[in-house]
Amino acid sequence: MENQTAAMPRIGDPAPAFEAATTQGKIDFPADFKGKWVILFSHPSDFTPVCTSEFMLFGKMEDEFAALGCRLVGLSVGTVSSHIAWLRAIREKIEYKGIRNLDIRFPLIADMTMEVAKKYGMIHPGESDTAAVRAVFFIDPRGIIRAILYYPLVLGRDFAEIKRILIGLQTIDAFGVALPADWRPGDDVIAPAGSTKSAADERMERPAEGVRCYDWYFCTKPLPEEEVMSRGGK
Repeated sequence: MENQTAAMPRIGDPAPAFEAATTQGKIDFPADFKGKWVILFSHPSDFTPVCTSEFMLFGKMEDEFAALGCRLVGLSVGTVSSHIAWLRAIREKIEYKGIRNLDIRFPLIADMTMEVAKKYGMIHPGESDTAAVRAVFFIDPRGIIRAILYYPLVLGRDFAEIKRILIGLQTIDAFGVALPADWRPGDDVIAPAGSTKSAADERMERPAEGVRCYDWYFCTKPLPEEEVMSRGGK
């Protein structure tokens, strides 16, 4: 019989609720994080090299995410005691990209039963029946899933992209715009097109100040980086 897994939550769905033990005590998710952005991410196993490198970068960047109004929450199929021992080993023994003596302060969920991992579609039998893949869920202050990334077990995540996605989602919400390919803070954004083609045609003929239209469906406008970053997490 084929392995059965729970349906994966989708973009736009409410984040599945759960209670769990973590390295920072019990949490009620996502209720405990209401009003904050959350990055919920899974890793396959404690005391493994790729996971260790990722946790060091998450730990180093925790204050950067906090400045954007975002909390980090990790998860793997392991016990609290194993998680704590691993995080202690990272602090005492590991150096990566110049990072050392690092305290991991964000909660790491113990999910031995795989209940949470299955709720979030983190178990991919083609990769492993017993370990979560490297999933990343971006959850907004209303508890809605806004973006999802999946990485295989042997490929570490792109942390610049994780931060870019968070800032991008916040920019979309704050300014009511869309973002083009390879957008970075400070790049031009896509100006709203209007609800009808006639409205879009009128916008092209008489664009608002700063708007540049190349065709009725493709108009851009500047959005300075300082404006983007000043609205981060708000």
